[in-house]
This record gives sequence, C-alpha cells and structure tokens, in this order.
Amino acid sequence: MSYSFLRESKLYIVYGGNKYRIYTSSALTFNQTFAEESYSVKTLHDQSKMFEGSNITKANPASFSFDVPLTTEKDESIVLTLASDLSSNILNSFDMYVQTGSSTFKLEGAIITSASFDFIPQNQFTMRVEGEGTKLTRAGDEDFTIPGSAQSESATRTPLLVYPTVTLNDGTSRNMDNILSVNLNIQNETKWTPYETLQDSLNSTTMFPSAHTVGKRIISGEIRQYQTDNNVGQFDDFSTSTDLTITAKKVSGDTDFFKIQINPAMYTARMNPAEVYTQSYDFRSLDNTDTVSTQITEYI
Repeated sequence: MSYSFLRESKLYIVYGGNKYRIYTSSALTFNQTFAEESYSVKTLHDQSKMFEGSNITKANPASFSFDVPLTTEKDESIVLTLASDLSSNILNSFDMYVQTGSSTFKLEGAIITSASFDFIPQNQFTMRVEGEGTKLTRAGDEDFTIPGSAQSESATRTPLLVYPTVTLNDGTSRNMDNILSVNLNIQNETKWTPYETLQDSLNSTTMFPSAHTVGKRIISGEIRQYQTDNNVGQFDDFSTSTDLTITAKKVSGDTDFFKIQINPAMYTARMNPAEVYTQSYDFRSLDNTDTVSTQITEYI
C-alpha cells in the first residue's frame, strides 16, 4: 500500500481573522527541530560515566516551504502580500494549517522569509515560498474546524504561462530584446530574539521562539538574454544606478500579468559562450523600502 501525503494535504492561511485556502503543488514541507544541551555526568566518585547526559528544553524555529502556481483569478495574492509587506523591520505573521486525511497541523506565528519567481515561457508561472514559525503542533483530527472567516474562492483556477520583458534605464540605450529567462528573489534575513528564561529551563518547560526582526532585505535575481548582433556590445556592462522593470506577460493574450519596478538597482553583465551565446545580468535592489508591494504595480 502506498500513500501520497503531500497531494492529499490542504493548506490554509489564517491572517487578520480571515481564512484563505491556498492551492499548492506537491512541494509542501514543514517541520520543527529541538536544540539539545549536553552535560557531563562523570563525578569524582564515579569516573566510569563516560557518556554525557542530555537536556532538551528549547525548540528551534519551525520551517516550511511550498510552491504556489499563480492563477489569473489571483486567489493566492495573500501569499505575495505576506512575503512583501514589512513594517518597522517586522514581517506580518500568520497561522498556517495543513489538513491531511488523518490530522490537522498548526504552525503558529509563521512568516515568509523567501519568495522566488521564474519567468520562463516553457514552465507554469509559480511562486516558491520558504518560511519559519514559532510553534508546530497537531491541532486535531482531519475534521478539525480551522478558525477564521472563510474567504470566497473563484469558481475556476486558471494557471498560465508567461514570458518576460525587461527594461533597463540607466541613462544610456540598452537593448533588452531576446530575453531567455528571468529569476526574481525576495529574501528576508530574519533573526529570532532570545526566548530562553531561567524559570522555564529549570522547570524543563519547552521554550519556543516568540518574536523576530528582519536584519536585511534583498531583492535580486538574474536576467538571461540571447546574445545577438544588436546587444553584443553589452557583454561587459555594469551600473549602480538604474531603473529596472520586469514584466510577466501572458503567453495567451500578450497582456501584463505581473510587473515589478526596482529603482534604483545595480547590475553587472557577464557573457556565457556555451553552445548558444548568452549573457546574464545579475541585479540587486538598492532601495531599503519597507513596502515591496508598492513596487509591484501589477498583480496585487
């Protein structure tokens, strides 16, 4: 007998009193580990105790990851909002529920630490999400009632293929035709504040993380372009002050679906003379704004 745990799972996000059903691919994982502190048990009177004892009272931050196919109905936009919005170096936290055929698991105080997008015409447009949380528990059986006001879902779910268009404006003319692919990453480097207390450690109470801060936010990626006669002179370009706009256009209909403007940004170009000559532009945002959602002018 075989089981398909991930395909049978249902993912829910509870945020601001609302409950969102998120449809993911089979790439859904979550877990939490615990930190061990060892100590010597050898005494002056008993030198034969060579092994160390163990004390486990502290939990590491829980971790999770899942892939969300983006759809024309945009029912999954809450995920992108939670990944992009930041206030006073704090990410918006939510509770995540995973409901299987036999159990419902709850991950409290979850935050999204990384969101990645691949703009490739051959693949379905998908957002890859990674994150952390404070505490993972089994909330109940498969019929557990997940709290929150259920948000309405569209009658259909329409995934799509997109192709990327790019503009680079650093005061000079740049040919950005013949784009092969674009990768975009929103990375939040988080630090969990200390949560260990003397009282809980002495009482052998399991201590879980409780708060976090974002020390650094990085928006970066790579633009890959076929090298042609029109852009061959750009193989050694670089800039530390450019206006970069990346647009995902629907393959069917040729209309804008997702657009982000990064200004200012830096980039460096590098050539790759493999079987097909290409060149890549590695870029990174130079703006420390707290509201990435304002830079995304299409989709959310």
